Amino acid sequence: MESKVSEGGLNVTLTIRLLMHGKEVGSIIGKKGETVKKMREESGARINISEGNCPERIVTITGPTDAIFKAFAMIAYKFEEDITNSMSNSTATSKPPVTLRLVVPASQCGSLIGKGGSKIKEIRESTGAQVQVAGDMLPNSTERAVTISGTPDAIIQCVKQICVVMLESPPKGATIPYRPKPASTPVIFAGGQAYTIQGQYAIPHPDQLTKLHQLAMQQTPFTPLGQTTPAFPGEKLPLHSSEEAQNLMGQSSGLDASPPASTHELTIPNDLIGCIIGRQGTKINEIRQMSGAQIKIANATEGSSERQITITGTPANISLAQYLINASSADPDPHGRNTFTA
Repeated sequence: MESKVSEGGLNVTLTIRLLMHGKEVGSIIGKKGETVKKMREESGARINISEGNCPERIVTITGPTDAIFKAFAMIAYKFEEDITNSMSNSTATSKPPVTLRLVVPASQCGSLIGKGGSKIKEIRESTGAQVQVAGDMLPNSTERAVTISGTPDAIIQCVKQICVVMLESPPKGATIPYRPKPASTPVIFAGGQAYTIQGQYAIPHPDQLTKLHQLAMQQTPFTPLGQTTPAFPGEKLPLHSSEEAQNLMGQSSGLDASPPASTHELTIPNDLIGCIIGRQGTKINEIRQMSGAQIKIANATEGSSERQITITGTPANISLAQYLINASSADPDPHGRNTFTA
């Protein structure tokens, strides 16, 4: 089937992120993944769903604009079908609207709202959908939730208009994507820093990323291990002895439980180094700027499938740089499994 000229001549590739609860995700996946498979095949869009031990999941839809609109239409109609089915067993008389939550970089929200709210008002009036942009950023990210509710048709029209705004006003600066927090992850304390365990890796505790960034900018060292005060005022984190922390992390995490030195080394597979460097070095410069750390990437050595990265700075600089490098290298894998040990 040949695709007609897409809406308003926009036939570019776009990525839209949706935030869903576990139950909604279950509905999209369907029995043995049949529903999501059908959506992928019929819309032509790539639909990826984040890993599943979180109450919230991120659904990423990528493709040409017309494929994205088809995928959205299928999701909206599926949710309406779920509402209709649940109503047949309830006494409620009024049918609740279909609601979708988009995750949008905060730097694009201003264009979406418009001067004095003019743009969002225009979108509401022309589509009949309710649109609300959250005032606060989602935890530990630079993204905000945009909630759309209404009939499936109103939602599809609304998404089309939002896509136009997003294409006309690309995000400014670095975006720290929102990553839903697992329902319960062990928190360990090492070198005055809190880490959560994901598989065999220890990553900086999400609640601290924003604070990490602030600390990295202020060049403030962390509270030394063994002090009973939490690393941050008001932060209730379990404090473990270094030995216990080491056991919890397991040797494979590669993170030393003593306060980190001022230089840290990472080993990254060659085929992922491009994601970290970015086009003409844009990504690595962004990471340097955000973390305040010095980052050196060793030249490729013959016969080796890995490259060495040396990070220098305060513990805060190093932690944030490490997190951002892991996040960049995880991008090619929809399941975010490419996390590297130090």
